[in-house]
Amino acid sequence: MIDIKDVFRIGVLGKTHGVNGEMNFTFEDDVFDRVNADYIILMLDGILVPFFIEEYRFRSDERALIKLEGIDSAERAREFVGTEVFFPYALTDGQREEMLRWTNFIGYMIEDVGHIDSVDETTENVLFEVKRKDNTKILIPAVEEWIQDINHEERKIIMTVPKGLFEI
Repeated sequence: MIDIKDVFRIGVLGKTHGVNGEMNFTFEDDVFDRVNADYIILMLDGILVPFFIEEYRFRSDERALIKLEGIDSAERAREFVGTEVFFPYALTDGQREEMLRWTNFIGYMIEDVGHIDSVDETTENVLFEVKRKDNTKILIPAVEEWIQDINHEERKIIMTVPKGLFEI
């Protein structure tokens, strides 16, 4: 069984493309191409499952069309829309700390706040877009000094956020 601490998030599968099972793949990290990987890992019902890559082609710097073995129809591919894609640290020469990026924390829970839906790296300060329990969204600066602990197994972050930040 693949453990969440042994992988990092690289993107998400989007809508289908064509009728042969090809899918849009929006990625934050093109490591699957840089290390010439044979497979990627999908999060299916809370379980990490490897899928062999049949073929892929880039559409932009952040999108590719990908075809996975065993997914041979548009109907089958639709089942994977919105599925998170992960990659094993082991295929990156085990350099886990160097592979960590802010976008790897998408899906993590910030204790007592909510889940990180996305990461905005377009500004000078990186921002976590966090979805709260009441479905409202807030932005929290991704400040290393505010992060007290990260539990990769539970996908949880403990942060000390300055008082009044949520009232802004």
